Amino acid sequence: MMSVESLFLSRGGRPVLSHLNFSLVSGEVLAVLGPNGAGKSSLLAALSGEIKPDAGHIRLLGHALAAWSDLDRAKQLAVLPQSPTLGFGFNVTEVVSMGRLPHATGIRVDMEMIKQAMQAADVMHLAQRNYLSLSGGERQRVHLARVLAQLGEGETGQVLLLDEPTAMLDPTHQHACLQATRELARRGVAVLVILHDLNLAARYADRIMLLKQGQCQSLGFVEEVLTEAQLADVFDLPVLITKHPLRGHPVVMAR
Repeated sequence: MMSVESLFLSRGGRPVLSHLNFSLVSGEVLAVLGPNGAGKSSLLAALSGEIKPDAGHIRLLGHALAAWSDLDRAKQLAVLPQSPTLGFGFNVTEVVSMGRLPHATGIRVDMEMIKQAMQAADVMHLAQRNYLSLSGGERQRVHLARVLAQLGEGETGQVLLLDEPTAMLDPTHQHACLQATRELARRGVAVLVILHDLNLAARYADRIMLLKQGQCQSLGFVEEVLTEAQLADVFDLPVLITKHPLRGHPVVMAR
């Protein structure tokens, strides 16, 4: 799906990522956690092709990421950055429809994909609103709908990268956002999501990567990574971990 080998990246002459090796797997959600400055957004920028790493390899479906044309890559790889911006007064439907630009599937299919994406992101009621008139959280949901529309139904071979997609959302829409990503994973999409909320990661991720100072401190299944010792080391915060009474996944609390 997508593989990362010996990735090294520097910015301004300072190393921000080093010795990273991992793969994104079809049908799986990988959550990346770490303190501010750990290199999470730099990792997403490298995986999306926005910046070129100093060393190492990033491959999509077995081919070097840099070898893909912009059009072909856009059909396979969708990216939701941390602070998506748009300075034009398009209405919401027009913004979401931008996700369909790489595809030549015809207006009927495109409109169905756009409708489904807007429903999943809960922005149908904003369809004719001017994007510039929306709140920060509403804009975030519109861009979520755009990347969902870009991937369409979702299928094996596609990759979705999200950088803190829940940051500006209320609790209801935080869960709706991550449920939408889980649904894409169920259809075969490989998902990488950067989160700050440890408990959202525990609930929705299959695997978790802990980043600290640009290096992977731990990578594995949720219960393997979210331990009191590892979280205290990475975040410098003593925590207690219990289990969710209904779902059974770890629940993290500060001591």
